[in-house]
Amino acid sequence: MRVRVATTALGITAALLAVPACSTDTTGTKPNAAPSARTEKPADDALKAAPLSSAALETRLLDESDLGSGYLRKLERPAQHDDVTVVGCPALSELGGDAATGGTLTFPRKAKATFTYGGSSSEISEELYSDSPNKLSDGIDRIFDAMTGCPTYQVVAGGTAIDMVSQKLPAPRGLGDEQWSQLLTFSAGGRSTVVKQTAIRDGSLLLIVSGSPALVDRHLDKALAKATAAN
Repeated sequence: MRVRVATTALGITAALLAVPACSTDTTGTKPNAAPSARTEKPADDALKAAPLSSAALETRLLDESDLGSGYLRKLERPAQHDDVTVVGCPALSELGGDAATGGTLTFPRKAKATFTYGGSSSEISEELYSDSPNKLSDGIDRIFDAMTGCPTYQVVAGGTAIDMVSQKLPAPRGLGDEQWSQLLTFSAGGRSTVVKQTAIRDGSLLLIVSGSPALVDRHLDKALAKATAAN
């Protein structure tokens, strides 16, 4: 089955169109909807449920001083709207165009930052979204369920065919209210990119950290701590 879709909110298309040679890069996600063990006071719950503005989310993103030496922030490029064709993934096809590419994650309140590391092709990207807890949970849960439901499929973007391999990963327990994690391998023209993506919902905040697996593991806790510091 084929579905014509637009650029994904998770940034998948950007990765597909710029697969670097011999790199080990970023993306992954799958929900392990095990709630964290911590408890909240009712007042705290009410505060966490209030969506934040995009401007407020910007202040909660990691910056170079948080990451340490060797990191350089990349300028955000204008959003691309190249048509993408998903082939061989019924789970994605059944969701339809917008949902199949993360369209349900195009919440109006959002912020993003991407960094390169050590002058190499290794990158780490952080995305923050804010909306009602139910909307955030439902949106990302559907996308990750579909993506990780297809071990292999193909994406055609901008005339380039990319072979995809998805692998569920154990989600980091004890962080936030819900967690997702996966490993994706993009292969095209003899080149492969491995991307880890981990998502955590904490109240009305959704954090997605993508990139080189080692960089995601290194900075995930720090990203969540800064994103939720004022909650």
